[in-house]
Amino acid sequence: MTPRQMLVRKAKRIKFILLDVDGVMTDGGIYYTADGVEMKRFHAHDGYGISRARESGILFGIISGRDTPVVARRAKDLKILEIHQGRVDKLTVLREMQTRHHLADDEFCFIGDDLFDLPLLNAVGLSAAPANARSEVKKQVDYVCKANGGDGAVRELVDMILRYQKK
Repeated sequence: MTPRQMLVRKAKRIKFILLDVDGVMTDGGIYYTADGVEMKRFHAHDGYGISRARESGILFGIISGRDTPVVARRAKDLKILEIHQGRVDKLTVLREMQTRHHLADDEFCFIGDDLFDLPLLNAVGLSAAPANARSEVKKQVDYVCKANGGDGAVRELVDMILRYQKK
């Protein structure tokens, strides 16, 4: 089986896409106002891709090691089902979600960009990383996006999954 055939096979099984935030949904920068309020930059293309995939029946979740109100706001805007912030042990979050949703490892996709994402990336059926992810991460995932985090990587992944699922 070719690498592309394997990617198509994995993508066809995906029912739930899990997203890291910093470096995936955002450019990885952490911005503060003079008053100390944290801000993040999200890409509208990613949001539209998430909305399209949700409408086709794919579920979404966010798992982030950081905890910030702006992520909760973005998740609410996008109607993301599961939001888990301040969770460094992302694999435990996956196991909790599997129990709630009755899904197997190979029905989950996760896109992450840094070393602490590797346990979850290695557990899911389809793993992905933005183009600007750590090189150690890019070497271990099934799919490396052409787009950087915060600049359309999520949309690229979602569009690929939808295309292979013919949705």
